[in-house]
Amino acid sequence: MNTVKDALKKGKAAIGTSASLKIPIDFLSDVGFDFLLFDTQHTAVEIKELQHLLQDMRGKKASPIIRVGENRQDQICYALDIGARGIIVPMVNTKKEAEDMVQWCNYPPVGKRSSAGQRGDWGDFENYREYMDIVNEELVVIPMIETMESLGNMEEILSVPGIDVLLVGPSDLSINLGIPLDYLNPKYQSTLDKIASACEDAGVVPGMYFIPGGQNPNDFIDRGFKFFTLPWNKWATAGVKEGLASIKR
Repeated sequence: MNTVKDALKKGKAAIGTSASLKIPIDFLSDVGFDFLLFDTQHTAVEIKELQHLLQDMRGKKASPIIRVGENRQDQICYALDIGARGIIVPMVNTKKEAEDMVQWCNYPPVGKRSSAGQRGDWGDFENYREYMDIVNEELVVIPMIETMESLGNMEEILSVPGIDVLLVGPSDLSINLGIPLDYLNPKYQSTLDKIASACEDAGVVPGMYFIPGGQNPNDFIDRGFKFFTLPWNKWATAGVKEGLASIKR
């Protein structure tokens, strides 16, 4: 139903890649990634522009996940209505903000999501109540931790029922720690360990929006981080080169 949720429930890492309007969605959504991440915070793309891309992903392995621009009910609603199976909200700093996010992601009685009919690639159902219950169960809810305020409120944020992944924003976190993009700094690394430990205690998966260049993704998995994106371009290029090299010219 949702490859990301399935992987996380089994204790496996859910690995995705960044997607956009100009990449080969048909290829990437069926090549092995668990999810494709569409960003509407730091790209000049409106959520509704992504609808045709998410429709192209129907029946494919990868689940579409959308990062909205801010923690707003209308933005979350737009993203869910076009078929997102996961929602990322940036800069979630307090328990109240986390509670709002969870409420806006879920249908009643769990939450306050407005109904616009059956949306997304969730399968066939006997009735509408069954559809809403399955979506509530399978949707992946992902607040981001990026600021000193969020670090101070981390345990309270993690106490909110319905959070699946607490996602580190590597760049903003390092900037707010006073060590911009210095990802190997002991202060940054110890903060990651604190996040991973708090998530383990709360039964929430820690994740990284991306793995900083030059660092081994397996090292992050060993530390408990089991949700992140990796770039696909070099792998695709290497595959093409390998294929061409096998041909006699």
